[in-house]
Amino acid sequence: MDTLSYKTISANKATVNKAWLLVDAEGETLGRLSSKVANLLRGKHKPSFTPHVDCGDNVVVINAEKISLSGNKWADKTYQRYTGYPGGQRFTSAKELLDKNPASIIEKAVKGMLPKNKLGADLFRNLKVYAGSEHGQEAQKPTAVNLKDIK
Repeated sequence: MDTLSYKTISANKATVNKAWLLVDAEGETLGRLSSKVANLLRGKHKPSFTPHVDCGDNVVVINAEKISLSGNKWADKTYQRYTGYPGGQRFTSAKELLDKNPASIIEKAVKGMLPKNKLGADLFRNLKVYAGSEHGQEAQKPTAVNLKDIK
C-alpha cells in the first residue's frame, strides 16, 4: 500500500519558491487591486500554500498615483492617525494622501488585508509600491501579472 501516499506537503522557508511579480495599478479600483495583491503576498494562489509560512511572492506595484476610487470616496474616505499628544488625532482625506504620498494609499489598503501578527509584518516587507512607472527592482526581473486573470 506504499504506492498511494497521501501525505500533506507543508512548505517551509527552505522549500518555498518566491518569484518577483509586477502589478500595474493604472485604472484599477483600490480595494479590488489590494485584495489580489494581498493574496499574491500571502501565497494563496500556490498549491503549496501553508498558512503559517511566508510562501507568497514579492510584489512590485507601479503607477500607484493612477489608482481609482468609486463614488465620492476621494473626498469622503479618511485616514486616521495619532500624533501621541492629547488632542492629537488627525484625519487626512484620500485626495490629500494621494497628493502627498500616492504609494501609501495602496500600502495601507494591502496592510489591512494581511494577518495582524509577525507573519503579516514579514509579508508586508515583500511589497514594494511606486508612484510612477519606474521602479528599483529591475535587477530582480519581475514578471508582469494581469490582475484580470487572477481570481
